[in-house]
Amino acid sequence: MLYLAQVRKNEFLEQYQLRLLARQEADNIWAMIPEEAFILLGKGNTMSEKLLVLVELSPAGDIEKLEEATDWVLNLVQMYLTTGITPDVIQQEVERAEQWRQSLTLQNQDLARRSLELEARREQIQALEESIKRDKNGYKRDDEGC
Repeated sequence: MLYLAQVRKNEFLEQYQLRLLARQEADNIWAMIPEEAFILLGKGNTMSEKLLVLVELSPAGDIEKLEEATDWVLNLVQMYLTTGITPDVIQQEVERAEQWRQSLTLQNQDLARRSLELEARREQIQALEESIKRDKNGYKRDDEGC
């Protein structure tokens, strides 16, 4: 699993560690890690403190891949922040999508209601046709009986 982490120095153990900040849930979907979670890098690893890195962890929690996050962050800035996508813009789009969903739901309910009305009218027409046929057949028998 891929994580965004920050390099920190553990003064007590005199070695560097990674503080996990966020976890990739799916493509372009990340979840913040609210609690403090650390992974020790080992005594031989030295990195700049506060450096942001992307770290791939195995299911057992071992570091499989570690790379600087500078290019990744710059790509995010280029993709999302240079086009003016702000949290307000995203919130407006979410609200617009919700209004659209509600409108479609109302339209769907209206179509279902109309469909039921048409079905009821069709049944009334069939019943009326059958009634007319019975009346016609009844008049023919009366005429034959005369």
